[in-house]
Amino acid sequence: MSAPDDLPLPKKQYVVDLGVGAMVQPKYEGADKMLVYPLPIVSFGRFYVPGLGQVAEGGAVKRGVFFFPSFNFIGERKASDSSRLTGTNKIDWALELGLGAGFRYDWFRAFVELRQGINGHTGQVGQIGADVVFNPMERLQLSFGPRADFASGNYMDTYFGVTAAEAAASGGALTAYDPSGGFKSLGLLGRASYAVTDTTALHLQAGWDRFIGDAKNSPIVKAGNEDQFTVGVGVTYRFAFDLFD
Repeated sequence: MSAPDDLPLPKKQYVVDLGVGAMVQPKYEGADKMLVYPLPIVSFGRFYVPGLGQVAEGGAVKRGVFFFPSFNFIGERKASDSSRLTGTNKIDWALELGLGAGFRYDWFRAFVELRQGINGHTGQVGQIGADVVFNPMERLQLSFGPRADFASGNYMDTYFGVTAAEAAASGGALTAYDPSGGFKSLGLLGRASYAVTDTTALHLQAGWDRFIGDAKNSPIVKAGNEDQFTVGVGVTYRFAFDLFD
């Protein structure tokens, strides 16, 4: 979530929108129950790397290539989270760090993100997406478009796999399953951002994803729901500063 890009972008090395919000989403990937989670919001309008210069331009780019940092956090998953997870091993929280790149031409943008997992999983994940972007009125920006998520075998095995020992411990509720890496879901995401002031913005987003391939065939997903919905709201404040001469 970032502020509408029709706002002037400060000529600083770093322009970052920081904020908080709340996200209603499945309790875990494949769950059929929803929970409300706190949502930290970080979006870079400009990002400077010494020796390379501005590597992220964010809203400054209306036509051309752009780059941006990419990250995600996944909370721990344990058998007590649901009776459908009985017998499964605990999965620690995971932090995913990476980069994204995209291309924009006026009202259209497309992008790809790649991230490396740390702690809970050590696989690689990514997303390909595209958006129609428009500003129906001053300070209001809307975007909507498709998403495709993919993951390596390590990630798929961690969150969608079931070992023989876990299957036995489930009492027959789950069967052993060893998924392969590849595309795991297809979906749609819509966002709306309104700038109350030049530094403060309100955000709303809603998304839908459906598992495909080996993720869809996972016993964990079959016991839960192959359709995953999310709704989030938040507020951000824009900071702009220089760190290097």
